[in-house]
Amino acid sequence: MLVAALSLCVRQAYAVPSFARQTGMPCSQCHVISFGPALTAYGRQFKLNAYTLDDAESRMPLAVMLQGGFEHTAAAQPLAPAPHFADNDNFSLDQASVFLGTRISEHMGVFVQGTYDGDARHFNWDNTDLRYARALSLFGTDEIVGLSVNNNPTIQDLWNSTPAWGFPYITSGLVPSPAASPIITGTLAQLVVGASGYTMIHDHLYLEAGGYRGLSDRWLDNVGLYPSMSPHVKGVAPYYRAAYQFSAGSHYFSVGAFGLDVKMQPDPASPSTDHYTDAAVDAVYQFSNEGSHGILINLSDIHERQSLAASLAAGNAANPKDELNVLRLDAGYVYHQTWGTTLAVFDIRGSGDSALYAPAPLTGSLTGSPNSRGYIAQIEYVPFGKAASWGRSWLNVRIGLQYTAYLKFDGGTSDYDGSGRAASQNNSLFLFYWLAF
Repeated sequence: MLVAALSLCVRQAYAVPSFARQTGMPCSQCHVISFGPALTAYGRQFKLNAYTLDDAESRMPLAVMLQGGFEHTAAAQPLAPAPHFADNDNFSLDQASVFLGTRISEHMGVFVQGTYDGDARHFNWDNTDLRYARALSLFGTDEIVGLSVNNNPTIQDLWNSTPAWGFPYITSGLVPSPAASPIITGTLAQLVVGASGYTMIHDHLYLEAGGYRGLSDRWLDNVGLYPSMSPHVKGVAPYYRAAYQFSAGSHYFSVGAFGLDVKMQPDPASPSTDHYTDAAVDAVYQFSNEGSHGILINLSDIHERQSLAASLAAGNAANPKDELNVLRLDAGYVYHQTWGTTLAVFDIRGSGDSALYAPAPLTGSLTGSPNSRGYIAQIEYVPFGKAASWGRSWLNVRIGLQYTAYLKFDGGTSDYDGSGRAASQNNSLFLFYWLAF
């Protein structure tokens, strides 16, 4: 009850200095570039073991994070992307978060985030993960078994190839983005609560299964969200995850699969539902030679089947069934866990649907197609977070430049929206700062 109360008092989850202070380790012990969320092998073990590793000293388990920067698109948007902002060239505080991150007992730990959205100017609960884990030996095999209670499918995951932890780790809500995305890539974030059991067998095979239920309108209001945001999840949405990992010297590999099956009732007054089945495969390669050089490559391919009976009846879809596929690949290089550069490509393909992807300025599709593709190039600098850094364990800063380019946007390259806008006009530059203490 105490943990639930703390969760209610309080977008992606990140490195929190309170965990660094808890373990007595520098941020670079758990994170590839001394600043989350990309995890090292030690970081994955820390999370797998329910955030319980520590140096036996008591410290305040709170942390604060600030994110923002300067956003520029190749051409001004038809309207300002949010109240109080211009149609281009905006300086912003995108979000400010407060974290409770701590070990609760020998086998239990918690990560709770509350966020002020600087674009919407609103505070609400954010990613939350309460975990219990312990080591066992069964039939001569060592394994770790655990339970996660969380509010965002894949937030409990250990790898950076899943949606909640995938690159880019920081984005701006003030620049254009494609209209289509699978349900598992954040549609249900903070709007559901679920539980899953997991095990890591012999430090190689990871298995997890569980389910999610939607929050009621009353609870959405209690956690700072709005009843109008409810996806109206029907029943329990099953979730599964499997992965196999192994190492060869400085080289680490993992391959896996994950998925989510959701029924949603867009109109609570009608029994008709939409049914989304997401199935994905993913892979990770990581290289580290004790901090001088690091490489991290993540791959994911998510396929979604959509049965849209409710949306079709309401006139919000033109087809009874649609499909959507999202392929993402990112490769990053890190020097001395301080300087980093990443190149990512993405490809979104799906069924044409003239009602689901209707023409509209900036956000619509003239052809009714969700197809989008492009790339992201990023450079960044993290001056602190190492063992000898000033402000170790309580302060960290990340500064970077991110460029997103679209080769196709919502089904087209020129006049994709029916209002004369070209895909390349949505190319954006984001000069960001990211502070945690």
